[in-house]
Amino acid sequence: MRRARLRDLGITVGRRPPGPLNAITDVGGVQVGHATVIRGEGRDAVRTGVTVVRPNGGDIFTERVLAGSFVLNGAGEMSGLIQVSEWGLIETPILLTSTLSVGAVSAAAVQYMVERYPGIGTAHDVIIPLVGECDDSYLNGIHRVGPAEVFAALDACAPGPVPEGAVGGGTGMMSFGFKGGIGTASRVLAAAEGGYTVGVLVMSNFGDAVDLRVDGLPVGPALAGYAVPKRSRYGSIIAVVGTDAPLGNRALDRLCKRVGLGIGRAGSYAAHGSGEIVIGFSTANTVPRRPAGHTFTLTLLSDGAVDPLYQAAIEATEEAVLNALCMADTMVGFDGHRVPGVPLDALRDRVARFRASG
Repeated sequence: MRRARLRDLGITVGRRPPGPLNAITDVGGVQVGHATVIRGEGRDAVRTGVTVVRPNGGDIFTERVLAGSFVLNGAGEMSGLIQVSEWGLIETPILLTSTLSVGAVSAAAVQYMVERYPGIGTAHDVIIPLVGECDDSYLNGIHRVGPAEVFAALDACAPGPVPEGAVGGGTGMMSFGFKGGIGTASRVLAAAEGGYTVGVLVMSNFGDAVDLRVDGLPVGPALAGYAVPKRSRYGSIIAVVGTDAPLGNRALDRLCKRVGLGIGRAGSYAAHGSGEIVIGFSTANTVPRRPAGHTFTLTLLSDGAVDPLYQAAIEATEEAVLNALCMADTMVGFDGHRVPGVPLDALRDRVARFRASG
C-alpha cells in the first residue's frame, strides 16, 4: 500500500480539528527544510540528513522569539538548550540530525549565520545553534552530515506542506520496530478559546512494537510480528512545538511538558537510555536584539486560558509521531540492516476492529 498520513487512512486522533496542512507550518511564519542523504549499500550505506525549523520565517537572529523546553528523559542532546532555559529566547534556527553529526551541524550552522550576520562575535553576541539529535546508527553506521547538507536544509526552509517519514534528520530513524523519522501535525482552537494554532514536528526514533498505541488503542501486539525484533537500545525523540498563542517562557515550559504526555500516549515509557527532549516557541511576540529603549512590551495569555493549548499539544504530538511512522517506507541501510515500514493495511484493520468492538 502506498504510504499515507494517519488521517488519509481514515484514522483520527483526539477531538480537536487540525489546521489546513495538519503541520507545524500551520503556525504563521514557521518554515521547515530538509536535506536527505541516501547513498551506498552494505558497510558503505549512508542513511542520514538534517531537518531545520525556522520559528519566525527567517530573521530569527534579529527578531528573537520567546521559548521554553522540557526534558522528559535526558539520554540525548540538544546543543544550546541551556541558554534557552536561561534566557527564554530562541535566536537561531532549530536543527535536527543524527547523534554523531551534532558537532558538524552546529559548526556549519555557525558558519551559515556568521556569513549572514557579520557582526556575530564582534558587534553582537556569539551564538550557540540549537541542534537536537537521535541515534540513526542501525541504518546509518557512523556516517555524518556535512556543511553542504546543513546549508541546503537551511536554504530549503519554506512554509507549506512538510515532507515526512524518511527525510532530513529522520532519514535513518526507526520507531516501534518500524521505519520512523519526521512527522508533524497541528490543532486549531475554537474561536471562543482564542482561535490559536499549535503545531508539532517530531524526529521520532523510539519505542518497542508491543507498546504502540493509536488514540489509546493498543495496536502494537497485533503488529509486532511485522517489526524488527526488540533491540537493546530503546531510542529517542526530539519534538518541536510552536504556537501563535502569546505565551511567556514559563507557559512555554509548561506547554512542552504536555508534549511529553503526547509522546507517552503513542507508547513511550521514557526508558533509561532514551532521550525525550522538547523545545517550544511562540510567534506572537518578538524580542528585538537591539530595542529602541530600555523596555519593550509583550502581550501574554492569562493562565486561565491555557488548558485548550495543552490538549492541542498532546493531540498534535501523538499524531505527529504516528504520521512519521505511517509515511516512512521500508529501508535497507548499513550492513544490510532492514527496517520495514509499518503495514498500513494491518494498522487500519486493527484500529477499525477495536473501534467496532466499542
